[in-house]
Amino acid sequence: MDLVAKVAETADLPRAKAGDVVEAVLAAIQEGLKDSGEVRLVGFGTFETVKRKASTGRNPRTGEQIEIAESTSVKFKAGKALKDAVG
Repeated sequence: MDLVAKVAETADLPRAKAGDVVEAVLAAIQEGLKDSGEVRLVGFGTFETVKRKASTGRNPRTGEQIEIAESTSVKFKAGKALKDAVG
């Protein structure tokens, strides 16, 4: 599904304007995650950042041990309304 096309159709907006709206929402989510580490969309779900600790792994090709650096990832937890709508 093309999200911009669906927003344009549902909100009766020109495709270019709907694209601007979708981009603005995605930018707001990114900014919220960067600033506070969490963005709640009531009825939809919650995005949050999670820290992954540094660890030791193995190169699958050589079997050599490698250090995996600490990293930040984004996790999404679906809200009740979304879970109910999907199935």
